[in-house]
Amino acid sequence: MTTPAADQTEEEFLARYSLRDHPPMAVTVDLACLTIRGGRLAVLLIERGGHPFRGRWALPGGFARSDETLSESAHRELAEETATSVAHSEQLGTYGDPGRDPRGHIVSVAYLAFGPDMPNPEAGDDAAAARFWTIEDLDLDGDGTAATIELAFDHRRIVTDAVERARAKLEYTTLGCAFCAETFTIVELRDVYEAVWGAPVHAANFRRKVLSTPGFVIPVGTAATNGPGRPAELFRRGPATRVNPPLLRPG
Repeated sequence: MTTPAADQTEEEFLARYSLRDHPPMAVTVDLACLTIRGGRLAVLLIERGGHPFRGRWALPGGFARSDETLSESAHRELAEETATSVAHSEQLGTYGDPGRDPRGHIVSVAYLAFGPDMPNPEAGDDAAAARFWTIEDLDLDGDGTAATIELAFDHRRIVTDAVERARAKLEYTTLGCAFCAETFTIVELRDVYEAVWGAPVHAANFRRKVLSTPGFVIPVGTAATNGPGRPAELFRRGPATRVNPPLLRPG
């Protein structure tokens, strides 16, 4: 005689429960790693060495393991496929359209990572190649310029969401400092904003906003100079995380 559900103990319920009673579904992790290369915003991609989409470019990532957190799986895949690590990452979103992967119903949990000018990645694991592509190469803004490359799966959508998240966070947080080296000038920080936003920023207003926001940056001295003119002031990231009122992007 079957015990009614209302009368079951948790142990009895779990003893009879089986995931096989539900449609199969797998979980992968993908990382959108953004940095500044040559004054332009760029994203790290790998060329897929195996099917599906062999030969196409994609975000580094792979299947999550049952003995890892999703974040641990993401950072492991990044290291295995590109020999790269990042200091800052955050969960971007979950992508689960049934047709996004031809292998079956596979849900991807995507992460967004930032870093200063990262070294050239090295392809590993099942990646045929790894490199940074600028956002202009992908034509994410849809200005009519043909994209240089095609991305696998729904990774174009993920990169688009990652870039918009980065652009938005620069308005109301101090995350722009994460794209800078340990010490930087206000001009170098402004260059980050212009690269991420893809538009020029008013120099005087930007400097005034950064220096008037408590804890945005902390002065650490001046840079050595061999030429004429005043030496540039150096700063490091301060303890503040929010910018209020926000720094609004141009346009």
